[in-house]
Amino acid sequence: MKPGASGPRHHRLPRVPGIMEIVWSWLGAFTGIGLIALLAQWWSKPAALMLIGSYGASAVLVYGAPRSPFAQPRNLLGGHVLSALTGVAFFQLFSDSQPLAAALAVATAIALMQVTRTLHPPGGATALIAVLGPQAVHDAGWLFPLPVALGAAILLAVALAINNLPGQRRYPEYWFRDPQTP
Repeated sequence: MKPGASGPRHHRLPRVPGIMEIVWSWLGAFTGIGLIALLAQWWSKPAALMLIGSYGASAVLVYGAPRSPFAQPRNLLGGHVLSALTGVAFFQLFSDSQPLAAALAVATAIALMQVTRTLHPPGGATALIAVLGPQAVHDAGWLFPLPVALGAAILLAVALAINNLPGQRRYPEYWFRDPQTP
């Protein structure tokens, strides 16, 4: 081994959460996704505008890992909306080359989320959804970010309610400014 090099790193598996933490995570995800699905069924003729796959990953973060920086409100809302706008822009610009539009949308969404400190990993999927369709998303064009924002706001509202029940977790760690960052 080279001088100064550390030995092999041993990583531990994360702890298994307590049963009540699992129950609250389950209840939050069920309620958040369920509300969006019901609203999508009622409001959006093509539910594809309202119920998008990236919300599943957002649910993992805001209900299963609510202390994660990626789960904080500015990241959840900003990441989805910024990524939806980015995806729509690259679909509009390069609709004749879906591979190029997809690659540019995801890469640019990541860069923009990093610059704006709104990094939310499911946002990459939101940008990709804006490029790949379905047709209802393409037909919505610049309106697509609106139902995306509404869905993210519903996930946030449920996270605030479930994660802050008496004796439960505290959420969020911060709203728009990380107290650890100057």
